[in-house]
Amino acid sequence: MNDDCWARIEQAIAEASGHAPAPMRRTPVGGGDINAAYRLEGPTARWFVKLNRADRLWMFEAEAAGLAAIAEAAEGPRVPRPLTTGVAGNRSYAVMEWIDLRPRGDAAALGHALANMHAVTANQYGWDRDNTIGDTHQVNPWERDWVAFYREHRLRFQLDLARRNGFGGRLQDRGEALAERLGAFFSDYTPLPSLLHGDLWSGNVAFDGSGAPVLYDPAVYFGDRESDLAMSELFGRLPAAAYSAYETVWPLDAGYPVRRELYQLYHTLNHANLFGGPYAREAEGMIDRLLVAM
Repeated sequence: MNDDCWARIEQAIAEASGHAPAPMRRTPVGGGDINAAYRLEGPTARWFVKLNRADRLWMFEAEAAGLAAIAEAAEGPRVPRPLTTGVAGNRSYAVMEWIDLRPRGDAAALGHALANMHAVTANQYGWDRDNTIGDTHQVNPWERDWVAFYREHRLRFQLDLARRNGFGGRLQDRGEALAERLGAFFSDYTPLPSLLHGDLWSGNVAFDGSGAPVLYDPAVYFGDRESDLAMSELFGRLPAAAYSAYETVWPLDAGYPVRRELYQLYHTLNHANLFGGPYAREAEGMIDRLLVAM
């Protein structure tokens, strides 16, 4: 991206932050496979900037709205505060607070913060906008019925995408059988529509310099809190103290160990659609186990 585009971003930062415009030092930041990322350092502040194609501005706007929603949760986790989004040249951008992140900190505080975030509830499931889960479009229409929401907008959405990506046959047949019988997992359990991070794996969790928990890269919507916790156990669990602390605030329902794999299936199907075959085979095995567990 050329210097003129960077100057436009720096001007947008100045306008949004109230700071005087000033040249900023740019440092590329690694670790992501969807966006380019930079740290911008000015005389009085540092910012984290993500870049993507201009037509992906909606994705950054949804991320900023999700961060803002989590930030409003009383005694919830810290997030990078969003500052501004926009388009410069052929690139969209999102600017947010820079936080020096650390891999370890107060795990019990993480559990408490997650429970407090989940305590923020809505009257329905979904959200007021779509967003992305990884690089996949995630649809969030408002629904009063959680089973219908999860069936149509999570499982069937991913199964249909898998079919279009060439994963047909048994995955589709067994997946549809699971979708049709989904209510069996909720015969005596109706979750509250809790504010969810939506992509709560260990790679999106860290701690700041004081040891306080920090969440980032959200895929926010209102849904069953168990789905956040299930995701947190899919690709390497959070520290054990986080789960223990969570349950001191809000104990989990006895059926969670069965539904955990149901919620992990959504993310496994998404990984199949993003990264290919091995995840599709893993998803088939999960569906088989879930059908037996009914």
